[in-house]
Amino acid sequence: MDSGKKPNRLINEKSPYLLQHAFNPVDWYPWGEEAFAKARAEDIPIFLSIGYSTCHWCHVMERESFEVDSIAAIMNQFFVSIKVDREERPDVDKVYMTALQALGENGGWPMSMFLTPDLKPFYGGTYFPPENRYGRIGFPALLHRITEIWKNERSKVMESANGITNFLREIPGKMSSVESLDTALLKSCFDQAARNYDPHFGGFGGGPKFPRPVVFNFLLRYYDRTGDAKALEMTEHTLRAMSNGGMYDHIGGGFHRYSVDAEWRVPHFEKMLYDQAQIVNSLVDLYQITKDAFYASIIRETLDYVLRDMTDKGGAFYSAEDADSPLPDAPHEKGEGVFYVWTRKELEQALGDDAKTFSFYYGVEEAGNALTDPQHEFTGKNILYVANSISGTVNFVRLSEEEVKARLDRSRKILFDIRAKRPRPHLDDKIITAWNGLMISAFARAAQALDEPKYLQAAEHATEFILKNLYNEHTNTLLRRYRDGEARFEAYLDDYAFLTQGLLDLYETSFNWRWLRIAMQLTQKQIELFWDETNGRRLDSLSGFFDTSGKDSTILVRMKEQYDGAEPTGNSIAVMNLFRLSQMTDNHEWRKKAERTLIAFGELLQKAPFTMPQMVAAYDFSIQKVKQIVFAGLRPRRGKRQDDATNRMLKEVYSRYMPNKILLLADGSKEQHEVFGPDSFLSSLVMTGGKPTAYVCEDYVCQLPTTDVDAFAKQLDKRN
Repeated sequence: MDSGKKPNRLINEKSPYLLQHAFNPVDWYPWGEEAFAKARAEDIPIFLSIGYSTCHWCHVMERESFEVDSIAAIMNQFFVSIKVDREERPDVDKVYMTALQALGENGGWPMSMFLTPDLKPFYGGTYFPPENRYGRIGFPALLHRITEIWKNERSKVMESANGITNFLREIPGKMSSVESLDTALLKSCFDQAARNYDPHFGGFGGGPKFPRPVVFNFLLRYYDRTGDAKALEMTEHTLRAMSNGGMYDHIGGGFHRYSVDAEWRVPHFEKMLYDQAQIVNSLVDLYQITKDAFYASIIRETLDYVLRDMTDKGGAFYSAEDADSPLPDAPHEKGEGVFYVWTRKELEQALGDDAKTFSFYYGVEEAGNALTDPQHEFTGKNILYVANSISGTVNFVRLSEEEVKARLDRSRKILFDIRAKRPRPHLDDKIITAWNGLMISAFARAAQALDEPKYLQAAEHATEFILKNLYNEHTNTLLRRYRDGEARFEAYLDDYAFLTQGLLDLYETSFNWRWLRIAMQLTQKQIELFWDETNGRRLDSLSGFFDTSGKDSTILVRMKEQYDGAEPTGNSIAVMNLFRLSQMTDNHEWRKKAERTLIAFGELLQKAPFTMPQMVAAYDFSIQKVKQIVFAGLRPRRGKRQDDATNRMLKEVYSRYMPNKILLLADGSKEQHEVFGPDSFLSSLVMTGGKPTAYVCEDYVCQLPTTDVDAFAKQLDKRN
């Protein structure tokens, strides 16, 4: 609360990002008719500022411009200023980000767009400094220039606005010239990944480097399909480098947003829920393939971080933690990474005799170790990273390996307790349906691979929260965001798709029929709300799913995202869900919709498959002989499994990397009949000799049922 300052309209919002701006002297409006009506009535342009609460440069622009009375006065006189939280309103963000890129600008946040009163974009950028610098026009100068053009060259403004808007409207309806896909697509995607791969430091491209787990999803499938060790090596090298680098929080667990350098050494320190979820899923895959305990330890540390610091008391997961936190000698000012970095002196005082071992292992230097520090924020500070191996540390300090590990463990615990007393970074505690879906998947799959009941419990608690607070069971519809007792905003395609994926993974972990039933209901509602029905009727045109329902008339265009980036696209996950569900339920219409969507994106997939590796992964699933693994007589899991035979059979499945499988329960229950009907394929699969029985099937044709774990393992290992 800013005492003495008058709040603006954002004070009535729930978004942490909007509330951060509630005491700016700018007369901010939230996105809505009140702002649009004012712009129309006064015939003035709209300044649209889009960001999110843990965005570093959003904080910088606020401090430099939006908190300055003289700049706010210009904005209030000549513009209607609107603030949007991109995480609450990805529909607004996507339209204007696409417009910004159409203007030839690089995307990013804060996004600063200028619109006509009817919401058409005519100019934009990202961060603008308070005066001319960095080769950028100063924000006050830009405001004056836009005002002058609006008054004196209106025809040029409208020409630009109409041109950009027409361009946007053409994108979703473009026809694909591709009629079918073939397996050459897989090799093409692999080759593009290999060309972008950094063999020295891992990752793809140079610095800055971002985690993009969708790439790992494809590469590990490609490895499973072809046996090409290069696909596994690229994934292992990258994830190990990320886990050993400054990208990873070695004291508290969890991954930072990205690395500013090529070596994963100097991170941008914010932590996003969707990164934790997707990286954990990739680590689960690697652990199943390699059985390397290193990956299991990173999974546990990351999930324990999420449970400790990013979990609501009701069980759902928060969105993010900021990069910035208060400076120790100036608590009203913030600096990036303050919570995470250390001086050599601090470490020596805290660790005593253990400091030498700790400092050698984690690359601590007297003068600081942040060599790549463009803003010079970390001068004299150390960002912990694994600089030397355990064996190298043993040789350096002349201690046994056991003693070195003990000292490192002891040191991390001491530093965790010390760090806990520091002012924490800002927590964005809003709950996003889509991101919770991703995290539910991660906890469910980690529960499988690590045989850890508390992770299953976490996944189920989060699911219960979402279904209680953001799901209408009568209409089968979702809302996007929950915070401070308020559920709001119609959900988008990714909310439905990501939550459905989470429910499918949760069903395959717990075998609770409820999760599968709701996944099917959400899928049907997703089709009703987002399927491109107009193009879907035309065999020569694009189909697939829109990102939005089209009910909000303030959104200029119903977009279809075409890039699997920090998050996969809703279409990519929706396609995979449809293929999985069609294997589970034998629903041919769902499979046809998935195939139509692949073709809709076919031209892009053939030209640049590395832009949508998750969609390529879905294509790979669609052309495989999928193993349908059915357990007869197994009861839904509650905590520990109920008998040793069941436990051993499930471990055989969960310990393997088997990307082309689905798991089903055949228990003859009322719930089974409600989901599949009384005469379904599952009805014929029963226990043998009163024991839990496994069936391994393809195309609903099964191998001999077995109650023997060794025989079951051989059936699983049989290749198509």
